[in-house]
Amino acid sequence: MPLYIGLMSGTSLDGIDAALVEMDDTSESGRPRLLASHAEPMPAALRDSLWALCHTERPSFAELAAAEDLFCRLQADAVAALLEVSGTPRETVEAIASHGQTIEHAPLGHAGGPAYTLQLDNPSLLAELTGLCVVADFRRRDLAAGGQAAPLAPAFHQALFRAEGEWQLVLNLGGFANLTLLPPCEDPRPPLGFDSGPANALLDAWHSRHRGGHFDVDGAWAASGRVDEALLGRLLTEPFFHLPPPRSTGRELFHLEWLEKRLSGRERPEDVQATLAELTAASVALAVEMARERLQAPEPARLIPCGGGAHNRDLLARLARRLPTTTLVSSADSGWPADWLEAGAFAWLAWRRLRGLPGNLPSVTGAAGPRVLGGVYAP
Repeated sequence: MPLYIGLMSGTSLDGIDAALVEMDDTSESGRPRLLASHAEPMPAALRDSLWALCHTERPSFAELAAAEDLFCRLQADAVAALLEVSGTPRETVEAIASHGQTIEHAPLGHAGGPAYTLQLDNPSLLAELTGLCVVADFRRRDLAAGGQAAPLAPAFHQALFRAEGEWQLVLNLGGFANLTLLPPCEDPRPPLGFDSGPANALLDAWHSRHRGGHFDVDGAWAASGRVDEALLGRLLTEPFFHLPPPRSTGRELFHLEWLEKRLSGRERPEDVQATLAELTAASVALAVEMARERLQAPEPARLIPCGGGAHNRDLLARLARRLPTTTLVSSADSGWPADWLEAGAFAWLAWRRLRGLPGNLPSVTGAAGPRVLGGVYAP
């Protein structure tokens, strides 16, 4: 059965996740199986460069090229390390799936301009460095078809988690949160998925400003504070939280400046952190209710959290309180630890691309129809 390597670097900018995935060509879903994984840490200098590029209004072409080159070489290092730790011969890998590093995502355009999504990536160089076929540029075909180009993982969630007799939620808690509401197998309707709002992006940025470090381990600092209900109410007035799907978002909307405009200046930092954690839980609950209403669905039986936020015990406790009738279960029960679902999703999308199969869900992105996603770069 063919092997694929999925590469993913999210908005946390902490490193590159590499997943070795086996596909079953006899199955329409591919029956993806995670064989091995590796996390390649991101050097501080590259992280700082990418962070600056994500926030600048006037990017330098030379800076973009330099960051892209370093990022691509780090991807190649991640591939080499994964092959070594798994004992996998290079020639047995059919392709690498490269998502790239999102710099800006504007599916509705900017200041009246065209829709765009920009991922820093160099699949030609990655093919040269690894000697392997690379599939990349997954998002723009969906965008060209009128979709939001995000989220793309719900199609993979459907292949992996859809079950007989019960509704399920898959919740990715990366820098931003997106959910997938999965009907039971006997229900012919497609899944519904969309971004609910910020997850770790604001939490990490606020923690870094006041405490240093990249994130709040286990949500301990947030748990030490008290939710400021007045601040939470102001944050939840953001129109994005009340938009119907399809919808997607990113750092272009939710950043520290967005938060600061809503602060009175008298809040304790730990209370702001607690309120940001509650904002994530509250906005997820709002999105779940919106998805249920759209599909006329009952309360889902299970919630499967994934991404970095799946390790945040404080955040998971807040979600459990907001969704009291839904049981939180580990994705590892299905053979996919929470950290590797996104990298696995793009490996699966690369397999779809090379088989000529569509990778998007129009019910999720709003595209005009199913589309084969990604470009192919031969070794």
